[in-house]
Amino acid sequence: MNEFVLIFRRDYITKETQPSPQELQESLKLWQDWLGGIAAQDKLAKPLQRWDGEGKIVKSNKSVINGPYAEIKEAIGGLIMIKAADYDEAVSIANGCPILELGGNVEIRMAVTGTY
Repeated sequence: MNEFVLIFRRDYITKETQPSPQELQESLKLWQDWLGGIAAQDKLAKPLQRWDGEGKIVKSNKSVINGPYAEIKEAIGGLIMIKAADYDEAVSIANGCPILELGGNVEIRMAVTGTY
């Protein structure tokens, strides 16, 4: 088994794209069910971690700018670590993510072991 990080992103800023309170409540249940299903299969390596929408970028010249995605209004809302055999299995797991129903996306990255 390999470890993969699933990074959840969506626009948390634009007023018109925000879910209603009812949609948010329904989404919470979907998140609980989805994460519970992953955990029940023993494929959840690290549970959901939520992140603030701000962030900073330190550039090579040591300058600091606000937010990694300021120009596109998309932000990281959270992430989990999962265990999967390969990218295909990780994609299959990500396809059930409730963020997709809210117009968001899931970035998938496999952990690399070894030296650089």
